[in-house]
Amino acid sequence: MDEKTDDPKRERLLQSFFNWYYASVGLSIMVAVTVVVYMQDSLGWKVGFGVPTLLMLVSAVLFLLGSSLYVKVGPNRKYKFTVIAASIKNRRLAFPPNDVDGWYHHKKDSNIVAPSKKLRFLNKACLIRSPESDMNLCTVEQVEEFKAIVKVIPIWSTGIVFAVTISQHSFPVLQANTMDRHIGPDFQIPAGSFSVFGILTLTIWVALYDRLIAPRLARLTGRARGLSFMQRMGAGLVVSCAATAVAAMVESARRTASIKQGLKNDPRGVVDMSAMWLVPQHCLMGLAEALNVIGQIEFYYSEFPKSMSSVGIALFTLGLGVGNLLGALVVGVVDEVSRRGGGEGWVPTNLNKGHYDYYYWVLTLMSSVNFLYFIVCCWCYGSEGGGGGGGDGGGGDAVEEEWVSPLRSPELSMIH
Repeated sequence: MDEKTDDPKRERLLQSFFNWYYASVGLSIMVAVTVVVYMQDSLGWKVGFGVPTLLMLVSAVLFLLGSSLYVKVGPNRKYKFTVIAASIKNRRLAFPPNDVDGWYHHKKDSNIVAPSKKLRFLNKACLIRSPESDMNLCTVEQVEEFKAIVKVIPIWSTGIVFAVTISQHSFPVLQANTMDRHIGPDFQIPAGSFSVFGILTLTIWVALYDRLIAPRLARLTGRARGLSFMQRMGAGLVVSCAATAVAAMVESARRTASIKQGLKNDPRGVVDMSAMWLVPQHCLMGLAEALNVIGQIEFYYSEFPKSMSSVGIALFTLGLGVGNLLGALVVGVVDEVSRRGGGEGWVPTNLNKGHYDYYYWVLTLMSSVNFLYFIVCCWCYGSEGGGGGGGDGGGGDAVEEEWVSPLRSPELSMIH
């Protein structure tokens, strides 16, 4: 794939790839929670585990067959975090009077001869001390790549609270178990299968956005991808707030109905309320995930050089992991605080005695504050595309480097 980032066709192709990649993941999960679970229940565990094993084998074979078509980017020979060590080592050096060609170590024929003003203390990692020594200096390009990581961290952190909201899988299952799940007189939806509605929403949105919405928005905004990455991420955060708010209102209605029907002390009692009321919150969460998660992945990919693409995916996965841990911590704190005074607390085993609606309102408040924090982070970050995504990024074939310095400059000897 061409390394240029200003090619609209390439941007459109990348957007389609990420959209359909995540949609395919969603479809796989949908098959897993429906077809595979049904096979396990009806045909036994041997068949239930055998089918996924066979599918994994097929996927591995397809991966190997297609490996020759992949774009392979060579590793960076100088690890990014050496920028910190070099900047600390050169911390006592004075900055040159002007950031012009000759003061900073950069690659031969590079268009970037001086680092940017942002995070200026890191610029000393590529500041020339003398041409004879300090041959282990970082290049200007490597310093800018490291800055790209540092700049992205605040926006990445907004995905942690979002991960908390999308990790709420167990509570809706508990709610569904206490509600009427029948569709018709004979068929009953399994409590754990309601997440399918979220996956369906995600898949439908990806198809609509990729084929219908994005091309029309592109004509209005002048961007091949329609909405910017930050706009899609922000929209996902807003929709996640709506999802938790809807979940709180539905749980409040379910709890009120259970008490009126005399089921407060019966945790397994089925409330005369359709479990289809849980569908809107699942659909909203699926839409939020389609907007924010895919936007995150595309954002990291666009802001990082090709040699750091794996770092972007790793950041996203790390955010999900931290979000799951934070979600468990939030549940523990809410339970501990709400139990003070000898009460049942908000999240007891018996949903009818608790206040899971209050817990959902806590998540809504957290998501709202997180959205405001996201706006601040976007304002501080500036425009997209400043992280060097799509450049050589120090990867690929080795690029000849040279010292470009005023060898006989008296100013250099004064700095040294």
